[in-house]
Amino acid sequence: MSGPPRSYNPFAEEDEEVVEEEAGGAERQRYLQREVLRRSAATADSTARSLSLLYESERIGVAASEELVRQGESLKRTEQMVDKMDQDLKTSQRHINSIKSVFGGLVNYFKPKPPESKPEQNGTPEYYGNSRLKEAMMSSKEQESKYQESHPNLRRLDNSDSDFSNIDLVTSVQRDAYPKNQHLRAYHQKIDNNLDEMSSGLSRLKNLALGLQTEIEEQDDMLDRLTKKVETLDVNIKSTDKRIRQL
Repeated sequence: MSGPPRSYNPFAEEDEEVVEEEAGGAERQRYLQREVLRRSAATADSTARSLSLLYESERIGVAASEELVRQGESLKRTEQMVDKMDQDLKTSQRHINSIKSVFGGLVNYFKPKPPESKPEQNGTPEYYGNSRLKEAMMSSKEQESKYQESHPNLRRLDNSDSDFSNIDLVTSVQRDAYPKNQHLRAYHQKIDNNLDEMSSGLSRLKNLALGLQTEIEEQDDMLDRLTKKVETLDVNIKSTDKRIRQL
């Protein structure tokens, strides 16, 4: 004799399908959360690398600016030397003119020597460099510590991308603008901070570029002026040498 028939529940299969769907939805939600975190971390790393390259470009710009300023100082010294040579050459020409005449030579012998005058600089001002460039250099040099912290070979061990110790420093208004997940909020905050730093860095690079442009233009004018002085000095030297040979 067979036992009593098992009761059949038509809703059991539907319950199992609902449970499976809920499990699958929870798994998909966890996957999406991991994917969002992964992409946020990748974006934070990308902005950090871009910021590091920006600091590197700024450091190179400062080094180029310092070299350009030193070049300007050398040009200024060269111009002063040319001015002094031109003044000495004029003095030599006056002596040659007096030597050519015996009477003039006797007169000049008994005449008291005039006081030596300092060589004229032909209106050449002292060289101080371009003020705009110097201000840009000072502003960029203040970021040297940030460059060392962001450089992959100089980065401190406690300055890793997973450091969320400063997450509590944001205000309540700023905190409302970020996701509720702590890690995701930290990534978003880091991305925003990096973008702000990149904006400031690009502004400083722009000022450096404009300062370099102004300095180069001023040194171009100095080179043109120096070239004309050297050409004039060369002509005067040849003329003086010719007059000496005729004595």
